[in-house]
Amino acid sequence: MKALLLNIGFGNVVVADRIVAIVSPGSAPIKRLKEDAKEQGRLIDATYGRKTRAIVVTESNHVILSAINPETAAMRMLGKKVSHEMGESHDEDIVDSEIDSTEVDE
Repeated sequence: MKALLLNIGFGNVVVADRIVAIVSPGSAPIKRLKEDAKEQGRLIDATYGRKTRAIVVTESNHVILSAINPETAAMRMLGKKVSHEMGESHDEDIVDSEIDSTEVDE
């Protein structure tokens, strides 16, 4: 199975097809989402101690904190999808990866 991986900063990647939303952390509803995820053990902090600039929500309701801007993450996704459709794969922000279906926890 081929998976597109989105670089969310500091070498951390997320399976792009599993992302539901990439949002800014400033609003009250998003802060509540983050706190709820923390209480339920679904929060992943990938900021390496830096300021949270984007929150990535996945299909499995995991909430991932990232130090890159939401716009940057979106452009990385869009840039690769456009390049990928054109047959180019030189973008380093999203990586094509072969993943054995037994390794993917669904």
